[in-house]
Amino acid sequence: MTARKYKLLALDMDGTLLNDDHEISLETSKWIHKAMDEGIHVCLSTGRAASSALPYGQELGLETPMVTVNGSEVWKSPRELYRRTLLDPAAVRRMHELALEKEVWFWAYSVERLYNRDQWLQEGQAFEEVEWLKFGYNTKDQELRHAILMELQQMGGLEISNSSPDNLEINPLGINKATGIAEVCKLLDIDMSEVVAVGDSLNDLAVIQAVGLGVAMGNAQDAVKQEADLVVASNNDDGIVEVIRDHILV
Repeated sequence: MTARKYKLLALDMDGTLLNDDHEISLETSKWIHKAMDEGIHVCLSTGRAASSALPYGQELGLETPMVTVNGSEVWKSPRELYRRTLLDPAAVRRMHELALEKEVWFWAYSVERLYNRDQWLQEGQAFEEVEWLKFGYNTKDQELRHAILMELQQMGGLEISNSSPDNLEINPLGINKATGIAEVCKLLDIDMSEVVAVGDSLNDLAVIQAVGLGVAMGNAQDAVKQEADLVVASNNDDGIVEVIRDHILV
């Protein structure tokens, strides 16, 4: 087996691995398996919860570590948790109050389930009773989104990114996909310089900047394209195939 410059392929899911129909194309799947056959580790690196990411990992036959909820969880294998970092319940309370004040759609991942504006805490249930992983806001109103961002930044202690131009995603400060992939590297005994990370949104920015080859999809947000080492085809045009064929298996 040829010694490869890159040993780990870290893949964002929505807008990257998945096309707009939330499917992995046959061509992308074929080339991911070619990479795996050549000894390349393939790691899902997603803002999704583990329960939402797992079916796609199973579809690809992945048994490798996984980064979920933007780095709040790192999995040693698909069902073996390695590390989990929780949000401060007091911060979640403040973010919830802000969402109500601004009358905006919001959601939150806990260890147990997904909450949102329509399905929130039961009456009398305390914020401290829940293990919070991530909080999010969604609005197409750019001014409103910016106003929320300014207030979040004033709160401090928060890692703020997005997984689409219309949302804001909040994790504990210092927790992101780069810190997650760094821990995956330790588990696999490889260096961050041996990693290729592919993504499309601001929650991919830290890891794209931190690895040996940071790749933006053709459909990526402009800020991600500007920071990436390479821009490939879109998620609907098998951009991942281009990464594997032209930059990993060479």
